[in-house]
Amino acid sequence: MEHISKKGKQIAVISYITFIGLFIAYFMNRDERSAFATFHIKMMFGWVLLLFISQVSYQYIHLVAGDVVWFLSFIGWVLSLISAVQEKRIMIPFLTENFQKWFRFLE
Repeated sequence: MEHISKKGKQIAVISYITFIGLFIAYFMNRDERSAFATFHIKMMFGWVLLLFISQVSYQYIHLVAGDVVWFLSFIGWVLSLISAVQEKRIMIPFLTENFQKWFRFLE
């Protein structure tokens, strides 16, 4: 099992506190990198993007489509926050693997 520092856990949890927390966590993680925090920063970045997509689809595609994407991103955010507090890495099929691959620029 991977050792997770107290600071890494704090950064991971901070990343889930609104999108401003994401930016704060990103810059905190740049000083002393934590793989655990980086994982969760990438996850939150993905949830923020899905939230943005839900708002766009709500406005321009269909109300129900926007609500469904918003609901899924909210549930994913809650599960990810809980996993950060519990010092775990949640694996959501398709999304977790792709968020980690797509957002490598956040490392």
